[in-house]
Formats: sequence, structure tokens, C-alpha cells
Amino acid sequence: MKKTILIIDDEQSIRLLLENFLMKQYNVVSKGDGQQALEWLEGNLPDLIICDVQMPVIDGYTFLEKIRERGYTRHTPIIMLSGVENSKERIKCYRLGAQDFLAKPFNPEELSELISKNLNPIHYAVKW
Repeated sequence: MKKTILIIDDEQSIRLLLENFLMKQYNVVSKGDGQQALEWLEGNLPDLIICDVQMPVIDGYTFLEKIRERGYTRHTPIIMLSGVENSKERIKCYRLGAQDFLAKPFNPEELSELISKNLNPIHYAVKW
């Protein structure tokens, strides 16, 4: 069974790019902001979340805080995406509970490796 990835980004072009890139290997659900994602999460549980930082309504920081407060999503891996690359933003995401951080524009191969790393932790890996 395919694992499910939730994509949250206010830029439709990024959502479409990610959907097309990931849909062969994963079930992909995409939302345009953090509020839509939180509403979807009321009845669904993805295996991984890819979330933009700068969004209207609920930004990535607030989304991270809310997702980590919920019992059933507390341990869901989250990869943050941002058009701003600086260590303060990256550190803030890590402190709020993100597993990884990628700056836009990102290398799809690197994203693929981060997804694999988060869905298949090394201590469960069959091969090294």
C-alpha cells in the first residue's frame, strides 16, 4: 500500500510540481494553507507532511505548533520548505518540531532522499 504525503503550500505551481513528482510512488494530498490542512487532518493521518513556511491564514510556524500539540499527529514527520534560506528560520522550524528543512528552489533528488529518510528510518532499514 502506498504511503500518504500531505503537501501544504500556497503556491499552486509548487503543489502541482510536488504532486506530479510524488504521485507515482505515494498517495498525495495537497492543501493551499495551514487551516485547510488542519481541517483535512481532523479525519485523516498522513505518513509525512511537506509544508511551506510563508503562507496566508496559518503559516508554517503556527501549523507546526498546532500539529505537535495534537496527540495523533505529534510524531508525524514534517519537512519544511521555504523561499527564505537562513539559519534563524531553519532553527526555528527545528525547534517547533520539523524533521527537515529545504530552501526553494529545491533539488527534487534531495527531497526524495529526505522523504525516504523520514518514511524509512535508518534503524528500520533492511539495507545500509
